[in-house]
Amino acid sequence: MMNKDAELINIDENLDFAVDKAEKIYLGGNIFIYPTDTIYGFGANPFNEEAIARINTIKGREEGKSYIFLIDGIESLLKYIELDSEHHIDFLHSIWPNPVSVVLKLNKKTATVLNQETAAFRVPNHRFCQKLLKKLKMPLVSTSVNRSSHPPVIEPVIIKEQFSSEVDAIFFSEKKSFIEASTIINLIDSAPKLLREGKIKFADLLSKFN
Repeated sequence: MMNKDAELINIDENLDFAVDKAEKIYLGGNIFIYPTDTIYGFGANPFNEEAIARINTIKGREEGKSYIFLIDGIESLLKYIELDSEHHIDFLHSIWPNPVSVVLKLNKKTATVLNQETAAFRVPNHRFCQKLLKKLKMPLVSTSVNRSSHPPVIEPVIIKEQFSSEVDAIFFSEKKSFIEASTIINLIDSAPKLLREGKIKFADLLSKFN
């Protein structure tokens, strides 16, 4: 059930408390806003249809559009994807954790559950995200905090004003907000393809692949 006003939790004051709280919200099928190594994101269990529907409603986004998934590491990632190339695995090890999201082919089980063939994954370079993901051992949705066709909201004060009545909790930091989204590459084929350049330059990624 949606709260009238979201609980506001400063991750700088008690990181472990914040992580435990986020885990409970995730496992309860609810949604929250949280800081990442890029911009603030909506978070939820990607396998919970109601939670994803809520995020779609808040953002005014069409159903069926896929979201980026954060994950704690490549060992967990391999439960959800098909990755035949050792070179690709070595490449992922070389670029993560970092604000680089990689589109990969889902395995049959995950593709059936999510009703999509591919998904973008990222191992984030952010302490709160890393601690939470290690506890969850599951993917976490990460999508920018904004209404469809509007720019991302990156300041905690404005996030609270605009979204507090629509999510279950807002996790925030008083440290400087990041203002750039992740770089997105496609690794379905043999070589990486750039889909969106963000904080990390594509040329730097290619140098690690070759």
